[in-house]
Amino acid sequence: MWGTRLLVAVLVCGAHGLAPPQQPLVFPKYHNEKVVRITEDPKNVLSVLASANNITYQKWGSSASERFVDIHVDEDNHAVLQSFSWSCQVIIENLADAIAETMPQHQDPVVETTQAHPLSEIFFREYRPLETIDAWLGILQQTFPDIVSVEEIGQTYEHRPLKIVHISRPSDIDHGKRKTVVVTGGTHAREWVSVSSVCYAIYSLLQLYLEEPNKISDQLDFLFIPVMNPDGYAYTWTEDRLWKKNRQETHLPKCFGIDIDHSFEFHWTRSSDWACGEEYSGESPFEALEARMWHQYLNSTNDDHNIYGYIDLHSYSQEVLYPYAFSCSEQPRDEENLIELAYGISKTIRRQSGKNYNVLPACIDKDSDLLPDLGSGSALDFMYHNRAYWAYQLKLRDSGSHGFLLPSKYIEPVGREVAAAIYYFCTFILSDE
Repeated sequence: MWGTRLLVAVLVCGAHGLAPPQQPLVFPKYHNEKVVRITEDPKNVLSVLASANNITYQKWGSSASERFVDIHVDEDNHAVLQSFSWSCQVIIENLADAIAETMPQHQDPVVETTQAHPLSEIFFREYRPLETIDAWLGILQQTFPDIVSVEEIGQTYEHRPLKIVHISRPSDIDHGKRKTVVVTGGTHAREWVSVSSVCYAIYSLLQLYLEEPNKISDQLDFLFIPVMNPDGYAYTWTEDRLWKKNRQETHLPKCFGIDIDHSFEFHWTRSSDWACGEEYSGESPFEALEARMWHQYLNSTNDDHNIYGYIDLHSYSQEVLYPYAFSCSEQPRDEENLIELAYGISKTIRRQSGKNYNVLPACIDKDSDLLPDLGSGSALDFMYHNRAYWAYQLKLRDSGSHGFLLPSKYIEPVGREVAAAIYYFCTFILSDE
């Protein structure tokens, strides 16, 4: 019955015009720009590129385990890149075309009929803009008022609410004694699949809650943040699909945005990147408003949350990362147990979809041994050190030809991977008593 009510509510929402917006006119900006994969040791590649003065590029992603670095260049700099003695392959020939693949392909409402199957995943047919996600969350709260609450924990620089979804079954167990699992996405604005995957995890968890009472729904609380960076995410829909940071002012005029994942106060180091750069950390910890609001919510408003698990979703490269990000010389407590659970998550995903997610410490992914500031001030390290017993960052699909621009046809497959991983995560931590 609840499942039927949920879908009908979503359909009515669609019928009232929550259609995807028109495609933003930003494609020409990236016309004929490319993403190139360099198949070498990432540390060596980035060291050489950092000292080169004849090439302009943006780093996209890298994998120490798979030995590659992906960089974004225009045609002129692609020609310069070919002068280096590296093995290079163009994985995205035209960024404008790749961006178009991620944009909504249907201008109709979410759906035009209320006759679909009650458990339809129609919401996940396309990526959804912020206003549609917010409306969907409101519908969930209205449909499941006993177990879903949506809280606004503050306002961003552009006055958008930062929303948290709290899912909890009514229980006689004291709130402070229940274990809480936190799942976040959308910290980096361009990583749309992390947003859709948090939404899919909420959807899947509600299916579980609608079944007979079970150990997960009885003993765990959940906090979800589908869009940790509302301003940045909205900006990727209207101005620049590849924007990463938030949108607040910095100390330099016309340089906007702080990397939220470099803004937490644990081994925070000012980034070597300047205020207009993608890795800019701000001038002090918690300068990013979203990081500050999350910190205040946890430690002032809700300090009784017994946070047992933390999963932060990002893209891309298909990795399960465990602490620490700031340094490879600092060993986390219970490292053996962290690694055991990480490999369990990876194995679960492989069983679910056949996709392999490599397991490694976050410091290697962040290249912290190359530049220490690259891994400083991360949400992963902050949550692990201060609040969560188990903490991971999942870097989602893909590891191949799409990078941040994963087409919408992969929303549901990746969502199912994340849902399976969270389910395994929950059963593991409940058995560890």
